[in-house]
Amino acid sequence: MLETTRTYVARITNHQQVRGDLDQCGFAASKLWNVGRYYAHQRWDEDDEIPDEAELKSELKDHERYSDLHSQSSQRVLEELAEAFTGWYNSNDSNNPPGYRKRGDDYPRSTVTWKKRAIKHDDKHGQLRLSKGFNLKKSRSDFILAEYEPRPDVEVENIQQVRAVWNGDEWELHLVCKKEISVEDAPGDNTAGIDLGISNYLAIDYEDGPSELYPGNVLKEDKHYFTREEYQTEGENGLSRRARKARQKLSRRKDHFLHTLSKHIVQRCVEEGVEKIAVGDLSNIREDENGDPRNWGASGNKKLHGWEFARFTRLLEYKTEEHGIIVDRVDEENTSKTCSCCGQIRDSNRVERGLYVCSSCETTMNADVNSAVNIRRRITQSPPTGDMSNGWLAQPGVFLFDRESGSFNTRERGVCKP
Repeated sequence: MLETTRTYVARITNHQQVRGDLDQCGFAASKLWNVGRYYAHQRWDEDDEIPDEAELKSELKDHERYSDLHSQSSQRVLEELAEAFTGWYNSNDSNNPPGYRKRGDDYPRSTVTWKKRAIKHDDKHGQLRLSKGFNLKKSRSDFILAEYEPRPDVEVENIQQVRAVWNGDEWELHLVCKKEISVEDAPGDNTAGIDLGISNYLAIDYEDGPSELYPGNVLKEDKHYFTREEYQTEGENGLSRRARKARQKLSRRKDHFLHTLSKHIVQRCVEEGVEKIAVGDLSNIREDENGDPRNWGASGNKKLHGWEFARFTRLLEYKTEEHGIIVDRVDEENTSKTCSCCGQIRDSNRVERGLYVCSSCETTMNADVNSAVNIRRRITQSPPTGDMSNGWLAQPGVFLFDRESGSFNTRERGVCKP
């Protein structure tokens, strides 16, 4: 058995009764965010430093807005703010820092998180008792009694966190539960390597099996369309209702793509008898060897910040757990420059973004697949071999995302004949 966590989305069945209290908490979270945002802005102006979450909690714990929510809920708001500032600081300089959560005179409904101390769960009646902060206890009651309804196949137990999330029309609950799952034996003893890229969302190579590409065109199209929709409908005081809906729809589509892709990759690994997956570690891709921001050019920077490689890897890690498959993050250094057939390392071998032609052994390959093979070999410790068949290397299978079915389907391979 493996102990892990799962997040379940549940509908609030007494929404009309608790909406007012949840609105209060959501507005309070926005106000506390703004207080922390103002403090962080001052620190940045005075010392060119960004306060971490420990400093934010220490400095703001006596602020009136901190007491609007349960202490752990307030702490989570400031943790999210610190994470947002850290992400901005480590990203491209053209990005804007985290903004204030206010539109005109109105505060948006921010997500509110309750941790274990602030939760009482009545699993028999499907009820959650969520504690309020001191200031909000003065009105109505000391807690919110929310009745929930999860999916029929979900058993809610061992709740670690509860998040109240405004989906644009109503509140819903995200229940983070500790769960024991039965771990199967690995489906085989083969390995696989995954190269995360820009043109192709990922390339994967299976030991003693095929190579595959997964283009990210659908994500790029959605990003272009909904970003344009958002900017075209932006009001004088910030995002309009239409712009917010465009942003939410883009987020939902991205979530669905990543979950579907990771689930599909896991299923393919089971079919190919994979025991271990090597994934390129891209945690330092935004920085050069000196720790300075890396410049990939205007187009490259835009695409880079649209990547969700860290999130995809996390999804892959937890979805492979129950199948006994291990995900290993490995160093990507020189994997795109090295010939997987003879081992020659040369920048010029990558003729174009998607084409690799080795000047030594004259092997022609898809560049992303070549990288995936080299990444896979980082965990097998096997050297390049010249007797590899370059059929799958030169013309890998391609899986395209179909919006109508919400799944990945193979594209027919062309005839590769002279």
